[in-house]
Amino acid sequence: MYSLTRYTTPCPEPINSQILQLVVDNLTDISSVALPPSNLLYNIYQYATGFEVHLYLEALNGAKGIAVELVVAMDGDKLIGFCLYLPVKDDPEACGVAFMAVQVGYRRQGVARAMMRDVLSRYPHAELACSVEKVPAFEGMGFQVRGARGTQVLMNTRDYGTDGLMGVLDVASIYRSLEVRQIHTYLLQKHGKRAMVDAEKQRDRHLDQLARKVQLFVAGR
Repeated sequence: MYSLTRYTTPCPEPINSQILQLVVDNLTDISSVALPPSNLLYNIYQYATGFEVHLYLEALNGAKGIAVELVVAMDGDKLIGFCLYLPVKDDPEACGVAFMAVQVGYRRQGVARAMMRDVLSRYPHAELACSVEKVPAFEGMGFQVRGARGTQVLMNTRDYGTDGLMGVLDVASIYRSLEVRQIHTYLLQKHGKRAMVDAEKQRDRHLDQLARKVQLFVAGR
């Protein structure tokens, strides 16, 4: 049996650590880039996405000037899922879901639905972006398809978006960071320039395919 806890202030470090581990272990499932582990750039996106979530968790203290809230599902001391979302300024009913994940062994047991129900009980006007494959699950939680956003389907619990403003972090700066450059240098030395160029081309083709898939899906709704 699991329990849900909502955080509007920083959560305990053991929970933070488990959230970040869940993120890096499930990058393909969580990230909008959705790179497979076979791509040589995988470690770069793994680090960057994990660090992005880390920054949002830090923002729970209010120091970054953006509103962040978190729901975690726990089985005893073990984190089995989390939902990180961003309340919308000037619209007390609205939020944007930034990240949500459930441990593999606990999926299809209602954990994601329970976390989302908790979020919607406070913010009934919610928006998120997900892969085409996840659309039916979110439709079952009350979301409807609103359009395409790059490689993901834009969904909302209502047939219109909020007029309020939602604070988000600057993700681009993470990819320009020293740490990412160091990872890239290491991969370049290990695999060679040609292999890295091929990995970038594979990533670009992958993103183009995902974007076309989303466009076709939305057009067919």
